[in-house]
Amino acid sequence: MVVLLTGASGFIGQNLARALVAAQHRVICASRHPRPANHPHVRTIAADFTRDFEIEDWMPRVRDVDIAINAVGIIREHGAQTFEAIHERAPAALFAACAASRVRLVVQISALGADEHAASRYHLSKKVADDFLCRLPVHSAIVQPSLVYGPGGGSARLFNALATLPLIGLPGNGEQCIQPVHIDDVVAAILALIEQPPPSGTRVALVGPEPITLRGFFTALRHAMELPRPHFLPVPMGLIQATASVASRLPGSLLDAETLQMLERGNTADARQIAGLLGRAPRAPHRFIAQRHARAERLQAQLGWLLPLLRLSIAVVWIVTGIVSFGLYPVADSYALLARVGIAGALAPVMLYGAAALDLAFGVATITLRRRRLLWLAQVAVILFYSVIISWRLPEFWLHPYGPLLKNLPMLAAIFLLLELEDR
Repeated sequence: MVVLLTGASGFIGQNLARALVAAQHRVICASRHPRPANHPHVRTIAADFTRDFEIEDWMPRVRDVDIAINAVGIIREHGAQTFEAIHERAPAALFAACAASRVRLVVQISALGADEHAASRYHLSKKVADDFLCRLPVHSAIVQPSLVYGPGGGSARLFNALATLPLIGLPGNGEQCIQPVHIDDVVAAILALIEQPPPSGTRVALVGPEPITLRGFFTALRHAMELPRPHFLPVPMGLIQATASVASRLPGSLLDAETLQMLERGNTADARQIAGLLGRAPRAPHRFIAQRHARAERLQAQLGWLLPLLRLSIAVVWIVTGIVSFGLYPVADSYALLARVGIAGALAPVMLYGAAALDLAFGVATITLRRRRLLWLAQVAVILFYSVIISWRLPEFWLHPYGPLLKNLPMLAAIFLLLELEDR
């Protein structure tokens, strides 16, 4: 069959596209920035959910399509990517075009919690599209995944990193109930649903085998990564709410007031529907990570918070060094050291305050820049330059009891580590 898959570049979409191709379907992958297909059964087209709001935008795309699957979704609004546009208006136009073109089946990937009790804008916007689809004269199915876990997923990266922390902070006592489901089970359930569609308008909860507390989920992930039992730190909800308010202003953050509210509400459902589609119970959290992958997943998760911690510590070194050089350290003593390396007179303050400004700039850039490869190389060059000059003119610093020059060695090693690993 010919399947139109929107959101093909997303986490669920990518996994679903691979599975559809493996099942011998011809797949039309629609995304904002389509890449050339590398498979004869895959075709890519452009579709922009921030502006494709009319049925005429979708009619050419659904022509000769048997099945349409909408896998587009956002957890946070950003610019033109609003809940109204992404979750309501564009899907409504797509669904209407499918009805007009007599598409055999429309599958809407919604979210668990998009029901009559929905309170968040995320859930409410998903429910608007779900309800609209159910009213159309087209055979439809609505799948409602819980928290989806899997390799390459943002949720998996976040929860794995948190699970490997030496001390895990929990909102309240971590008794919030969730029911995470593995991406492989989500994909297998959707494929089974395509093969044998349920009655039109059926809503299927895609969840794990049973509810688990947030505390229990972290424990299960640590067990899967072959780590000892975790140590938890209950964090007062007032502090968590304040943190969510600050995090909502950070680009890319998964935490804000609404996601916290969704966590507090709980995210659970009966697992019999997904078990019926799979022909077995869905995978439990302690089996999310295969034993042969445990070490690699653990290392990747630990680097998820160790590298930012290392980057922050390097930033602090540069910033504090710059502040100290601006006058906290006696300026006369700084000039005396510069004189010993051949810098005196009018050039001395230029070099002193210029170097201090450079240190401050390095520190701020280390925190704020998204691409830091050139920054790391520049820092290495400056440290090596300082080390050579001091070794030549002030060699006694190699024998100083506080090791001011020797400390450049671990600093260089840390920067090289970030240079090699951070972007990967």
